[in-house]
Amino acid sequence: MRKWVRRLGKTVAFGLLAIVVLLGAGAVYEQASIRNDLKSYTPSGKLYKVHGENMHVYTGGQGDVTVVFASGWGTANPYVDFSPLYERLAPHVKFAVYDRFGYGYSDTTDKKRDIDTITDEIHELLETSGQKPPYLLVAHSLGSLETIRYAQKYPDEVQGIVMLDGGSPEYYYNDSEKPVSSTLSKLLIKTGVIRLLFQSDSVIESSLAARNGLKFVSDDLKKIDHTASLLKLENANIEDELLRSQANAKVVLDAKQPFPFPLTILTADYLGASEELWTKTQAAFTSWSLQPKQIVVKDTEHYIHQYQPELVAEEILALAKR
Repeated sequence: MRKWVRRLGKTVAFGLLAIVVLLGAGAVYEQASIRNDLKSYTPSGKLYKVHGENMHVYTGGQGDVTVVFASGWGTANPYVDFSPLYERLAPHVKFAVYDRFGYGYSDTTDKKRDIDTITDEIHELLETSGQKPPYLLVAHSLGSLETIRYAQKYPDEVQGIVMLDGGSPEYYYNDSEKPVSSTLSKLLIKTGVIRLLFQSDSVIESSLAARNGLKFVSDDLKKIDHTASLLKLENANIEDELLRSQANAKVVLDAKQPFPFPLTILTADYLGASEELWTKTQAAFTSWSLQPKQIVVKDTEHYIHQYQPELVAEEILALAKR
């Protein structure tokens, strides 16, 4: 009996040792891969000092109007994500795609991700990089909160807003599903497990499904998106944004006053499977402007601009011309 117990103890000990060794090797692999990725992951636009740290913006186009893009939560590289839009808009308007801290090519910051800090950073970046208001703001998903807050704080700099399945402040404030931090997912990232999984074509295809497989994105940009996804997974800034979404929504709601400028709300139909709360709050989103317009875009998921970029670009230009 005692021999059996000793053998079991040795087996468990060896098993635990093997796990520790594998996790350690995975962590070394992940860090080496990150260093290698960073060699090729160079800014597509320019970096500017904002509150003492590097913040990235990609600009281009021509015309009298500047369209400013705000990405959704967790979108690793906005430069890639909005490419189907700014490529179509460039002959008609100027554009600026910014990376919040923790996204794209921007640094990760120690500053908390409360809505006023985020908004002030965006304002300083646009000003420092030489952009000229008034702007036409275009926001996807959770980017709606910073976009509305920007218009509240700097109303003279905004001539209109387009929401790309952007959540209303009411939705984020009343959302009963509380975000949680996953220790397991962080462990899988730090030990290289996620990176190994992303070497599988089926895993990559599955991860891109919600974005229509990046159908309208070039192969070169897809490679950048893949690298960004591995580099930016679950960093502290992205996590803090989600944890503060309800509190940030309250700040925006407390200052609610219908905007005098146009607000176009493009709502995904989720391929016919939209949630009731989302549908209801999207329709009520029109109360945020004296010149509202809502369009339910058929045959789309949450990343509307990856499904119907031509339609989205036309709506942006229609507002720009006004």
